[in-house]
Amino acid sequence: MSRPTIEFWYEFASTYSYPAAMRIEALASEAGVEVAWRPLLLGPLFNEQQGLTDSPFNAFPVKGQYMWRDMERVCEAEGVAFERPSQFPRNGLLAARLAIAGLEEGWTPRFSRLVYQANFVHDQDIASAEVLAPLVDQAGGHADAAVAAASSDAVKAQLKDHVTQAKARGVFGAPSFITADGELFWGNDRLEHALEWALRHHKTREIA
Repeated sequence: MSRPTIEFWYEFASTYSYPAAMRIEALASEAGVEVAWRPLLLGPLFNEQQGLTDSPFNAFPVKGQYMWRDMERVCEAEGVAFERPSQFPRNGLLAARLAIAGLEEGWTPRFSRLVYQANFVHDQDIASAEVLAPLVDQAGGHADAAVAAASSDAVKAQLKDHVTQAKARGVFGAPSFITADGELFWGNDRLEHALEWALRHHKTREIA
């Protein structure tokens, strides 16, 4: 019998993607759901869909003020360390390309969590190769090979394809979760709902 699956669409600059990334593996394992990690860039989506050239949390300051306080509450409740970064949003392009490069070797999930901690706990510049390369090694990859792969046409094309796929499937923010039957759930607080849906509707399809 096959296992239910869920796609996890995330952006390294996204605040709410951070607690989602820290929680999803344990929750999915407990539920018996497999996770497909799908790094992407939100900038192209924000620009095309909403006409934004910056994070909506910067474009609308009252929304940003709420978000930062809410992040403190969310992370405290979930036992996740959090410090507001001195720069927001940080450029996640290189991190996303590295995460793409690690998919086949399997170190993307751990690398992604380390990147989020670098940004939202240690206030490090995740646009910097000097910051990211040691995280690749720590996650189980090989930094030199990964950095070289991140600049390859194949990885660049795959990341662009992730953005194209996300747009086609209705993604407009991160974190987003898409189940095997195409249901879209948006937000860290929808993770449990997405896992429950994936499991319940997978069982329905198996019976049918």
